[in-house]
Amino acid sequence: MIPQLRAKLTILAQIFWVFFRIGPSSFGGGYAMIPVIEREVVQKRGWLGQEDISDLVSVAGTAPGGVGVNSAVFIGYRKAGVAGACMAVLGITLPTFAIVFLLSVFYLYFENNPKIAAALKGIHGAIIALILLAAFKMVKTSIFDVATTVIVIAALGMLIFTSIHPIYVIASGVIAGILIVGAKERMGLNVRMEKETTPSSEQLLFPEYYI
Repeated sequence: MIPQLRAKLTILAQIFWVFFRIGPSSFGGGYAMIPVIEREVVQKRGWLGQEDISDLVSVAGTAPGGVGVNSAVFIGYRKAGVAGACMAVLGITLPTFAIVFLLSVFYLYFENNPKIAAALKGIHGAIIALILLAAFKMVKTSIFDVATTVIVIAALGMLIFTSIHPIYVIASGVIAGILIVGAKERMGLNVRMEKETTPSSEQLLFPEYYI
């Protein structure tokens, strides 16, 4: 029992520390966190697979609340249940709370300072790059056939050229996905739910080890 408890506390501490470090990157909104979250939980720790990031962003973006916090809940729950979700939220929100609190205290004194204004403009540029990086990585895994390409183009056009609420665009994508998959199944066509990966030379030579 004690080793199990120790292991549980260890993973909870790891979850808290990972998201405590991610929290300060929330300048510019939750989507700017996605590349940082991917590096920490996919590349460094292997808590999620690369293909899970698109699902993570989709779920976090459609659920109520901030994308960063929703992503933390998703990952924390998958690693350690409800306790893991709580530790992830605590870790990701504490730095933000501290930063906002300090900014609110000193804002009146520095709001007209040209150096502060210049620093914020620099932050804006960096945040745009982070969001574009997150979008690029989602595109690589989410657009894999004609149907997904058409849905992306249609959704982007609706958001740019109309004043329709994003929730209706998301709902339209859900409905379109269900209808397209259903139609393909009825016609006996091959239905793919994710992008096909090119097998490595080892997989081609020894396929029995990669089933």
